[in-house]
Amino acid sequence: MFGFAQPELHTPEYEVQGDEVAVFDTSKGTIRVRLDGDGAPIHVGNFCELATMGFYDGLKFHRYVPGFVIQGGDPHTRDMTGEDVAAGKPGPDGMPGTGGPGWRIKAEFATNPRNSHVDGALAMARSQHPDSAGSQFYFCLGPQHHLDSGYTVFGTTIEGLDVIGRLRAGDEIRSITIVHEAA
Repeated sequence: MFGFAQPELHTPEYEVQGDEVAVFDTSKGTIRVRLDGDGAPIHVGNFCELATMGFYDGLKFHRYVPGFVIQGGDPHTRDMTGEDVAAGKPGPDGMPGTGGPGWRIKAEFATNPRNSHVDGALAMARSQHPDSAGSQFYFCLGPQHHLDSGYTVFGTTIEGLDVIGRLRAGDEIRSITIVHEAA
């Protein structure tokens, strides 16, 4: 039988400490997100691993749906202009929204007791298969609780909700830094 082979399930090497805060430096300002290493350790480990590798540096947000989400984390946007991403043009590596790190991670939405898509929640995008998230993430633009039973939330915005509200497709993720702070 012919079909698309799913990339291998990835186990992050990053050791989650439980006090991680992701600092997003974007073209619209700074966002600080407390990561939920207890509720979504695989997602937090994966995200921290990618961020510390510089994977997200220079990527663009590629999907904006007013009142719903702003999405980024696709490596296909790295060598594209913000204008081309916003216009939905294909890039040299493929269409924005179709790229990833070359692996996938196990879903945690059913096991995370705090899996709540509140305003400013940080969650992982995925395809139809529950265990298909890789690098693409989104911020909720208002509560989106209909997503709670199908997508893993792994962080809550603690600063920069106004910045999230100003983000649009084509805006740049300059860098994501992981810092350690007590709650």
